Amino acid sequence: MHKTLSRVLWILAGILLLVAGVICLASPAAALSGLSLALGIAMLFSGIVDIVVFASGRNSLLGSGWFLVDGILTILLSLFVLCNQWFTSLTLPFVFGMWLMFTGISRFANSFELRRLGVRGWGWFTAMGVVLALVGFLSFLDPLTGAVAITVLVGVFLIVQGVAFLLRGCLSHRFWR
Repeated sequence: MHKTLSRVLWILAGILLLVAGVICLASPAAALSGLSLALGIAMLFSGIVDIVVFASGRNSLLGSGWFLVDGILTILLSLFVLCNQWFTSLTLPFVFGMWLMFTGISRFANSFELRRLGVRGWGWFTAMGVVLALVGFLSFLDPLTGAVAITVLVGVFLIVQGVAFLLRGCLSHRFWR
């Protein structure tokens, strides 16, 4: 049961993140007004999914500790975003970059644990972790890119994060003992 639940939750989170990313790309002006709220909700949901997956499969899911770490950090950042929306609008590239860096680093570290345990496909998580961490770092380099540019970046970042969750869901059968 927990294998199917985990897979469904990861795929659902991936789809929601992809949809949020497409909305940001399709309508940057409209997305800007609700961006911090949408970002906070998407981050909160993805953090909760990671913690639920950890709780349901911590004894049989390979590398489950990294899901817990990623989930806790994501929830903490999402609460900051949701409780400080005016501040988040001003610091969006930094907050979003921080989330991507945390997620990328945890996925990168988790991939080597998966490799050590002999899980096929671990390289996809290494690559995704590197991409997420680099994109997060790049968001720190030029925070004054303008409101439209930020929504486009956030759209792309959400799509990358959505792809990462979809990969988790599609390759999750390889994580279970």
